[in-house]
Amino acid sequence: MINKVEFEGFKYIDGGICAAQGFKANGIQCGLAHAGAEVTQKKNDLAVIIADKECSAAAVYTSNKVKGAPIAVTKKNIADGKARGVIVNSVNANTCNADGVEKAQKMCELAASQSGLEPTDFIVASTGVIGQPLPIEPIEKGMPELCKGVSYEGNSAAVEAIMTTDTVPKEVAVEFEINSKKCVMGGMLKGSGMIHPNMATTLSFITTDVSISPEYLQRALSDTVKTTLNMVSVDGDQSTNDMCCVLANGMAENSEINSESEDFAVFQNALYVVMMNLARMMARDGEGATKLIECVCSGADDFITAKTVAKSVITSSLFKAAIFGEDANWGRILCAVGYADAEFDINKVDVDLASDAGKIAVCRNGAGVPFSEEEAKKILMEEEIKVLINIGDGESSAVAWGCDLTYDYVKINGDYRS
Repeated sequence: MINKVEFEGFKYIDGGICAAQGFKANGIQCGLAHAGAEVTQKKNDLAVIIADKECSAAAVYTSNKVKGAPIAVTKKNIADGKARGVIVNSVNANTCNADGVEKAQKMCELAASQSGLEPTDFIVASTGVIGQPLPIEPIEKGMPELCKGVSYEGNSAAVEAIMTTDTVPKEVAVEFEINSKKCVMGGMLKGSGMIHPNMATTLSFITTDVSISPEYLQRALSDTVKTTLNMVSVDGDQSTNDMCCVLANGMAENSEINSESEDFAVFQNALYVVMMNLARMMARDGEGATKLIECVCSGADDFITAKTVAKSVITSSLFKAAIFGEDANWGRILCAVGYADAEFDINKVDVDLASDAGKIAVCRNGAGVPFSEEEAKKILMEEEIKVLINIGDGESSAVAWGCDLTYDYVKINGDYRS
């Protein structure tokens, strides 16, 4: 798996969503299965997160017109900016079903009844196949075991329960200081396919013991998602159930963050560290992927231009296929730069390819330059590939993450429901 990106002032620790004080979690297999199929694999499919005290809550959601029923229920439940827990299942997305909202509400009621809380205290989420009714009976039967087994070490069981085509669990946690108070933030994410968001990316759950108002928690999340999860593309498809939520219980006992301040900046940086690492993990684990691609666009007049160019390259199927084949076909990069919906001078564009094996220039001022195909091949044989694009003399830049396009992507999605 890829290495975490180091940032000064932030120390990586274990524990994921349970790393911050005051958060318990658990995950079990309750017996969900695709319609007509038997449960044969012993993988968790139902998870819960419970906070020791009421939290400030914030979330961002998919902008797909088709939205999973859990999103409607979650929006209603955290309209007051407060929550105490998360209940989430995999296998079935609970989307495009006439009884979807009823089932999502029922999940909250079941979790509340077993944890001594109110149904409106819960964020609810689902992921999996779209358009199949969610069987509530396995969830109802498994809820007592799920909630009884919550612990401060339950992060691994919980992250397993949200995986679908993911091949590895994705979680991260960091320790940092705000006003000399030790603070912790941790997160977990599921995501491997149907990734090309405009709002959030798949399912992401973040917990922290920082004290911050709901208003500024939402502001931090809405800003940070733009430069992290929204900069990932695996296959150009946007899910119906995308959600990223953050719970902050205040148990670090820092002075509440409720204004634009140095403390707010530190909090935003922590959120960036967590979400950026999760974004990279997701891109590397794209369905069938063998490589992580990081595209950096610099020299832009503004962030929107840089973002548009970087994502245009990351989403190019021809370029992604070339990276899989370890072919330095830089023309595909310049082609994707050229059809990006942004204004810049194509005759000023420079392109380099880089990895741990070295760096090589392939394009200068919009035209090819001589380079060693053998050296380029060595660079592209690495697991992490960087595409460095400069489009002018501006001061803005953006980073996007994606993966190569392989034979296995088609295999995985050809029989996803079976």
